[in-house]
Amino acid sequence: MNRELLYNKLLEWYEQNHRILPWRETEDPYKIWISEIILQQTRVVQGMEYYHRLITRFPDIQSLAQAEEDEVLLYWQGLGYYSRARNLHKAAQLMKNHEIFHQAMRLLGDKAKGEEIFAALKSMPGVGDYTAGAIASFAFDLPYPALDGNVYRVLSRLYDCEIAFDTTEGKKHFRRLAEELLDRERPRLFNSAIMELGALHCVPTAPDCHTCPLNTWCKALANNTVELLPVRKPRPKVRDRYFMYTIYITPDNTTLIHQRKGNDIWKHLWEFPLKESPTPNSETSNSPQGVQYPIAALAASNSEASCTLTHVLSHQKLHARFVIKNVSELPAIPDTLVVSLNDLDNYAFSRLTLNAIEKLLITYHP
Repeated sequence: MNRELLYNKLLEWYEQNHRILPWRETEDPYKIWISEIILQQTRVVQGMEYYHRLITRFPDIQSLAQAEEDEVLLYWQGLGYYSRARNLHKAAQLMKNHEIFHQAMRLLGDKAKGEEIFAALKSMPGVGDYTAGAIASFAFDLPYPALDGNVYRVLSRLYDCEIAFDTTEGKKHFRRLAEELLDRERPRLFNSAIMELGALHCVPTAPDCHTCPLNTWCKALANNTVELLPVRKPRPKVRDRYFMYTIYITPDNTTLIHQRKGNDIWKHLWEFPLKESPTPNSETSNSPQGVQYPIAALAASNSEASCTLTHVLSHQKLHARFVIKNVSELPAIPDTLVVSLNDLDNYAFSRLTLNAIEKLLITYHP
């Protein structure tokens, strides 16, 4: 393999085809870190809005560290995988106290200190090999690979590798391949280019291999196995869960919400009083999907409104019914907070609950 020719072909393609993204226009490690945490489980199109939102509200490490976790979750609301937001906030507080980022900044430009920078980055909550490598290369131009899903796909096809990339063995194998292929003279540019190639050209289905800048070296193209790669490990069985939410509303438009605790999904997010059933029942399985009832029409009556929604997570499928119950006064339910309907925007909810609020509460005008 003529590495120099491969690099030149890839970088020439990148120069002509890359997207203009705000985190590519900066070498600020803080902004790059924010972008990489967002993009861990999020597509660029969706992540762009949240990047601008977070950077506007939390322009530096100090402002993020000083914020309350509830506010960080509120700005993250709707993006999913909320442990990312909690780790982001926790890491900001640690960095503010222990100057991890400042240490890396002081080492900037000294590639002999690259291992120290990488180790400092990996010590941050929520930062693994991929994110540390991305920050090290994009912010400090250090020779570390950035292995996201797009790069796994490019490498698996380039080397016609049938090892599942999301296994322990696969992660080690692909990291070795990435380290061997990395352009150590231009790691920032190389990592940007190979990630962009996977995102725009070496796509999951029907890639245009004949115009690919790497087709000369692509073993999967030569062996006609492109559509079979990359290989993933078998996915675990999806668990079904059945939720019943009650939205109590008083004549003065107050309701009850509860903050989730423990290590279940949506930790520290808010929700309406919930009852979970182990199996389907009439309340969660026999309701029409997405039925909408305007609360304005209910204000003068005691009738109930409801909607049934399905929400799919990585390993869980949630079947949820939201029921509005008009009451003269709110029931005494432990660990709940009394809030006005007008103030719900001040609390972070899951995407599932936000969808229910939109369906059931959006037309309400007290």
